[in-house]
Amino acid sequence: MESEEFAEILAAVRRFVDKEVIPAEDEIEETDRIPDRIREAAAEMGLFGYALPEEYGGLGLSMSEEVQLAMAVGRTTPAFRSMFGTNNGIAGQVLVNFGTEDQQQRYLPGLASGELIGSFALTEADAGSDPSGLRTKAVRTEDGGFRITGEKRFITNAPQADVFMVFARTGEVADGAKGISVFAVDADLPGVTVGRPDTKMGQRGAQTAVIHFDDVVVGAEALIGGVEGEGFAAAMRSLAKGRLHISALCVGLAERLIEEMVSHAATQTQGGIPIGQFQLVQAMLADSRTEAYAGRAMVIEAARSYDDGTDQRTAPSCAKLFCSEMVDRVADRAVQVHGGMGYMRETTVERFYRDARLFRLYEGTSEIQRTIIAKQMLREAR
Repeated sequence: MESEEFAEILAAVRRFVDKEVIPAEDEIEETDRIPDRIREAAAEMGLFGYALPEEYGGLGLSMSEEVQLAMAVGRTTPAFRSMFGTNNGIAGQVLVNFGTEDQQQRYLPGLASGELIGSFALTEADAGSDPSGLRTKAVRTEDGGFRITGEKRFITNAPQADVFMVFARTGEVADGAKGISVFAVDADLPGVTVGRPDTKMGQRGAQTAVIHFDDVVVGAEALIGGVEGEGFAAAMRSLAKGRLHISALCVGLAERLIEEMVSHAATQTQGGIPIGQFQLVQAMLADSRTEAYAGRAMVIEAARSYDDGTDQRTAPSCAKLFCSEMVDRVADRAVQVHGGMGYMRETTVERFYRDARLFRLYEGTSEIQRTIIAKQMLREAR
């Protein structure tokens, strides 16, 4: 994409976030859903397919472009990004990187237009940060298809999904990661049951739920790539890209929190003096600005190395670790600067304080990122 064309897209998204999404944040929080008017406008702007190939109706953004978009989108409720995030990210990228041409043609145009919602069904009760322990099974049927049985949990967009990228074990448990395959499973197939939306601490409007697969029969064409045993590789590649995207969202949210913090510090008075005049408050502002600046620089550099192929594993984990921890610290300071008002439900920073906490958990916890980084360092030393 030409830089001028992308600049226009980015400017349009920023305007849309400021004029349409931010004013709707309270509505999204209260109703636990994104209004149809926002969903429809986002689809028209191409947001459901910004990271999908242009030949399938997407915008085909590079990683460097994607993180800039994510930082702009990150300035508002995370539920806005979640609405189209799985289409572009962890679900859509499974099809982009591992799907057959037939699978791509069947699903990617609908995902890019927003007509279809994709969902990434990996996490289980005993297989979260370490997906190699998953128990969902896919057994060959006599006609060459598969019978899928198992349960997934905390699956984003499950209540709205039209198709699930389902990770299931086609080998033995002893095979570990090598025995995992991934399937495209339509949500309306017999045996697919989605539970009630989870009641979460934050990120209302981004719905998650349990999915039950009770003897769900799919044809051989549902096996992504037509090859068994590639599920773990597909998951890890999608997650690495997703981690960098999440890092950019964290930067965007931190910058929004800082805006809220500064505005409050400049107008709220104690003893007739704006609290921003107090040095201990200034220290919280300065620390937050410095950390957000560092996070932005880290994300931009990690995206550059992702695009040129020099680092598509360690850098995303470094960025995810730092930025997700950073936005939590900024959110905590924002509540502190607001004082008692920061603890009240009607205050923006209170909502973002709850929203931010999830970033340290999904798409790989902070502990998992540390493990990935350290193992790669030791591998390089050997």
